[in-house]
Amino acid sequence: MKKVVLLILLCALTCVNSVAWDALGHRVIAELAYNQLTKKARKQVDEVLGKRGMIYTASWADEIKSDTIYKKSHITHYQNLRDGMTPEDIEYLWLNNKSEGLHAFYAIDSLVNLLRHDKKNEDALKFTVHIMGDLFQPMHLGRPEDKGGNRIQMRWFGHGTNLHAVWDRWLIDYTQMSQTEFVRYLEDKYSDSKKQIEQLSMLECIMLTYERQKAVYQYQERGDNSNYHYAYQFRPMLDICLYSSSVKLAQLLNEIYK
Repeated sequence: MKKVVLLILLCALTCVNSVAWDALGHRVIAELAYNQLTKKARKQVDEVLGKRGMIYTASWADEIKSDTIYKKSHITHYQNLRDGMTPEDIEYLWLNNKSEGLHAFYAIDSLVNLLRHDKKNEDALKFTVHIMGDLFQPMHLGRPEDKGGNRIQMRWFGHGTNLHAVWDRWLIDYTQMSQTEFVRYLEDKYSDSKKQIEQLSMLECIMLTYERQKAVYQYQERGDNSNYHYAYQFRPMLDICLYSSSVKLAQLLNEIYK
């Protein structure tokens, strides 16, 4: 019965192809967040998803898109943010999250409300872990006309790809780090920034992601085709996106499972 309400939410959505951070990116976020959970929250999350299941199922919301039960969940993974939006525009969309379609803003609000009423809702928890990661991927708050960079073709070290995929996968792959190495690296690099990130509201985080989105598009418009320079330019942004996502996810779950 606990899945029924969630399925009603998902069936209200229309199908659009969209994938955020690849499996490694989502697991890195989930493991970082798991390490930040209180003992009480970790115990309850483990009871729902299994020991460290929050990490192992972090990419589940992408993996089940071919399942006919969940095929209409695609639209929950992104939010269209047009060029030239003001902070007031974004705030309106965040607070009125049905106004432009039932996308990620609506999904995370609905999922969190479900979890607050039913902390053992397994699907709601797995979707929450995943979509909280999506909200910090700049191209998942991308422009509607190019489908968040999916229509912008690129070459990445000799391979044809697109801007969205570069941010989903190739920048992460470029690090050549394992999940464990990446988690330790980000913890070492940003642990002193944790409290500062915690003090940000989710709306402020969304606005920061939008600023990063604009920086990505502006660089693209320059026409610089050097992949080495691209990686050098945007690796710091990638890192802070991943770590910030983990902090806000942990903060949210600690509040729900207090």
